[in-house]
Amino acid sequence: MWFGHMKRQDISAADAVDEYLRLGETTTRLCVENFVEGIIYLFGDEYLRRPTPADLQRLLDVGEYRRFPRMIGSIDCMHWEWKNCSTAWKGQYSRGSGTLNDINVLDRSHVFDDIIKGHTPEVTYYVNGREYHMTYYLTDGIYPKWVTFIQSTQLPQGSKAVLFAQRQEAVRKDVERAFGVLQARFAIVKNPALFWDKVKTGKIMRACIILHNMIVEDERDGYTQYGPSKFQQAEDNGSSHVDLDFSTDMPTNIANMMGVRIRIRDRQMHQQLKDDLVEHVWFKFGHDEDNN
Repeated sequence: MWFGHMKRQDISAADAVDEYLRLGETTTRLCVENFVEGIIYLFGDEYLRRPTPADLQRLLDVGEYRRFPRMIGSIDCMHWEWKNCSTAWKGQYSRGSGTLNDINVLDRSHVFDDIIKGHTPEVTYYVNGREYHMTYYLTDGIYPKWVTFIQSTQLPQGSKAVLFAQRQEAVRKDVERAFGVLQARFAIVKNPALFWDKVKTGKIMRACIILHNMIVEDERDGYTQYGPSKFQQAEDNGSSHVDLDFSTDMPTNIANMMGVRIRIRDRQMHQQLKDDLVEHVWFKFGHDEDNN
């Protein structure tokens, strides 16, 4: 079928199996549209929701176990070619200067909206003896130097910088593997998008992400879990903590939102956090390097 079986690695045109399935191209496309609409309607609220405080605590536990305290994951973009993009829109949805590269996607993203509006749980953690209050993602070098982004070190000089770059890049591969798993499971997002409508194309991607998240949740019991007990054994007795009872009454006025934006984009704080993480990683792994 045009939608693609989960195990298939190729994809066919919508009318390639007319005689075999007795379905025309129009009917096949309609089946796909109804299927993704149903998946989004039934499961979207649960599997595309924002992290709850419990989810956030689990992410912090994983980050702590990976020796990056207060790290809640890696952030990146996946480019899905739109083969049937309208001629009038050519270039607006492709890679390159002035198009939807990682930076422009970030500008359109809502990932930091809750932080800016003050609607996120309060988190406290310590790195190299210093207290911080804002979670961060590991990224590649194209992202800006914000407090919420920690990049690797280009051309690292010295043992500490080299070790930090190795550890940061090793952990950040998780997000690239996640995109690879998503594309391996669903051939429809591995190959160029054949729909003419960008709204329908977006819904197909959302439906595939929902199904992917359902599979991850179903198989999670078989994975190694980084719960609080294991986290406390591996780290500083729980240096990252989410206040599960926290609720904010901070008014969402322009002054407060601008203040949060300024704190997020504080380059000095970004560099201080990165320096502390370099020292933290060296303290945890430096003796292994010395033994080698």
